[in-house]
Amino acid sequence: MQAKKRSFFEKLTGAGSEDEEYDEEPRKISVKEDRRGISDSDWIPEEEDEEAELAVDVYQTPSEIIIQTMVAGVKPEDLELSIGRDAVTIRGKREETRIIDENNYFAKELYWGSFSRTISLPQEVEPEEAEATERHGLLTIRLKKIDRDKKANLKVKSL
Repeated sequence: MQAKKRSFFEKLTGAGSEDEEYDEEPRKISVKEDRRGISDSDWIPEEEDEEAELAVDVYQTPSEIIIQTMVAGVKPEDLELSIGRDAVTIRGKREETRIIDENNYFAKELYWGSFSRTISLPQEVEPEEAEATERHGLLTIRLKKIDRDKKANLKVKSL
């Protein structure tokens, strides 16, 4: 009987009849590889100099654009915020203070190192009126929108 080659779907899900023969040998999963066949090296950055990208929420109120992101483990003084009229850049570094031998990890999913994110804003803001606060690891940046429809009446003075 000729061995049947498993389809991608069968490999992915483990589907197939138990009495069918396959031409692949079962393989053992190492400590560094989970049952889906994904190894640590598939998701850990290769180079130390790489920067991670922050996940953000950006929303608006009638007068503000608000940006929120998690920066747990980073001191507020170690964050750098650059605010322009049409974009915001957040930079920082999460320092790992523990020294643990790689062989003692069962899972290593936390990101340690430099991160940054530049967010293009949907509307112009007043950079001088921006406010940033951090509470329980949540960074909130409030940006005052420029009111293009705002008008002022100006009285002419006689000199």
